[in-house]
Amino acid sequence: MENPNTIKYWAEDDRPREKLMLKGISALSDAELIAILIGSGSTVETAVDLAKRILKQSQDNLAELSRLSVKDLKKFRGIGEAKAISIIAALEIGNRRRGIEANKKKQITSSRDAFEILKPLLSEVHYEQFWILLMNKANMVLGKYPISIGGTSGTVADPGKIFKKAIEENASGIILCHNHPSGNVKPSEADIKLTKKMKEGGALLDISIHDHIIIGDDKYFSLADEGMM
Repeated sequence: MENPNTIKYWAEDDRPREKLMLKGISALSDAELIAILIGSGSTVETAVDLAKRILKQSQDNLAELSRLSVKDLKKFRGIGEAKAISIIAALEIGNRRRGIEANKKKQITSSRDAFEILKPLLSEVHYEQFWILLMNKANMVLGKYPISIGGTSGTVADPGKIFKKAIEENASGIILCHNHPSGNVKPSEADIKLTKKMKEGGALLDISIHDHIIIGDDKYFSLADEGMM
């Protein structure tokens, strides 16, 4: 016997796919978009209800949802490996699109500009990574480069490796950046000492250290903005 609670029994303009066709993508809620990815629910709930339950466990936050693994998603009744992979892939596509959009603005005029470029790389990973943005004299971005990958509580940034990369790329300026997977963006004593060490080394090489940005979830801390450089 068919489940009378399935989406196909809903009014046509309430079904996610039909709603998208009739009203456009912006008319759909996050749960309805995820329901399209899921495709079907179970005998006890629709795909939309299942999507709402998954979102609720992620505080109705897509950034939190993107942190879940295939194993995490499969804990929800009605989500198998294929559906879990579809959700993760879709969220990653959105994440990469944000990175492309951010890179369209190549000149750095504020810490926010740097954050928007680096956020897609660092805001949702579960372990610390250290990256640098290299710039020319006009503060135009020459590139973004990974320096080190650590664990959940730290990573090591080698000043020699950073300056070597800057010299290779003929950079005049550097923005240091790493993430805190905990979401707490307050700099540690080690972060502050590294920044001062880098600034002193940069002065000898005529390479400016413009900022050190710490990213956690959807927020960031700029040592330059806080007068800690």
